[in-house]
Amino acid sequence: MSQSANRSGAKPAPPIKAERWQPAFVKQKGGTKHAALTELIMADIDSGVLKPMDRMPTHRDLARALGLSVQTVSLAYKEAERLGYLSGEIGRGTFVKARVTDRAGRMMLDHSPNEVLDLSIIRAAYLDAHENASREIFRELAEGDVAAFMRPCRPIAGLMRHRETAQAWLHPLGLTAGPERILVTNGAAHGIFLALSCVVRSGDIVLCENLTDHGIIGLSNVLGFSLKGLPTDAEGVLPDALEAACAAGGVRALVLIPTLNNPTGHVAGVARRQAIAAIAERHGVFVIEDEVYRALIEDALPSITEMLPDLGFFITSFTKTVLTGLRVGYLVVPPAYSIRAASILRVSSWSGTYLAGEIASRWVENGTARQLLEIQREEASARQAIATKILSDHIASTHPLALCAWLKVPPRWTEDGLVRSLANQNIAVTPSEPFIAGPSHGSGIRICLGGRLSRDSLKKALLTVRQAFEQLPPIYDIGAIG
Repeated sequence: MSQSANRSGAKPAPPIKAERWQPAFVKQKGGTKHAALTELIMADIDSGVLKPMDRMPTHRDLARALGLSVQTVSLAYKEAERLGYLSGEIGRGTFVKARVTDRAGRMMLDHSPNEVLDLSIIRAAYLDAHENASREIFRELAEGDVAAFMRPCRPIAGLMRHRETAQAWLHPLGLTAGPERILVTNGAAHGIFLALSCVVRSGDIVLCENLTDHGIIGLSNVLGFSLKGLPTDAEGVLPDALEAACAAGGVRALVLIPTLNNPTGHVAGVARRQAIAAIAERHGVFVIEDEVYRALIEDALPSITEMLPDLGFFITSFTKTVLTGLRVGYLVVPPAYSIRAASILRVSSWSGTYLAGEIASRWVENGTARQLLEIQREEASARQAIATKILSDHIASTHPLALCAWLKVPPRWTEDGLVRSLANQNIAVTPSEPFIAGPSHGSGIRICLGGRLSRDSLKKALLTVRQAFEQLPPIYDIGAIG
């Protein structure tokens, strides 16, 4: 059960009866019992036997029912919670969480995709200019010699011409790295995976913003590191909190989105970036700088990676700034990690896609990438203006060039209640759950402003959102109204 729903006053379901699990432990040995219990819990949730908002038995009651130790049950609950299946709340108990994938499916599969106004996925705007530029490059490729980029399968890090073009694209973003430090990846998510794989091992502590891109949270499960979210303000991670976490020991890396954070839209200023770099250098902590939105901002903002040549990894791509389908990313690594990063790239995908890298390089060289970037800036600004005009009272944080906005949940509403209400009106949005990496995040809902939606369609969708926010929720979402 989500935290916000649990605070709404709705009565939780009675504890589930788990005695049916008891036979599974007759032959289980001590060291494997908590893992077996975790598997049983997850299997029942995946199959629908346990449903969102079901309350789990207390640790002591379940231990007694299954003949296990309280410690074994606590370990199983903790692991299921880490994997996103359960949510424990002090003084209330442990509840089955609404799985993010289930919620997304419920929102999207109940309706025809053509009927849904999808504000749930963050993506660049897609206009006729993007369509025309795509068709033009396809014609150019079809009529020319493609052997130079279709025939090779090396170098792993990317064709040298593509990496040299990357060097030119990165320079306005504050990076002066040579091509030997640049790898061409299949998007920014791929680059972040490579960077983390270079320096982080299972069990290491990795820091991030308390609300962060859900991809980082997913990677913590894949790579097995312990992710800890730090408190933030309007410029991102608080330096004092970062200092305290690093001083406590065990921190291997910090992953952050300094520019137009997803989902809050915050932008770290010059002094904040300098403070973060200084703390990381003092404690020997790697910084993985996700700057997928950086090109949208024309302000002279320094790169943290540039300040940390031996500890910094810089990632960007074209998907959020030039064209959604142009899944080409650039990863800048410290000099000592160029060979290691390339070897991990080889075993994970062999290399970036040369064809996509060729399109990106040609667009950078002939100015198309810069033209589409300018269009993206103009469109993001116009859409943010629409959102601000319609939803100003409900916006918790955003930025004039962000591709999303973070909305406050009105009194009496719950996040899940709002998501359901809007889904019933063919509007898809995202609650806070996928982004939560730390405490003190508050509740909220993210709306995204890009994609193929026209400005008129976006305006229509946002008016529907405002109307929903200003209505009293159904009685089952708020309990008895006094």
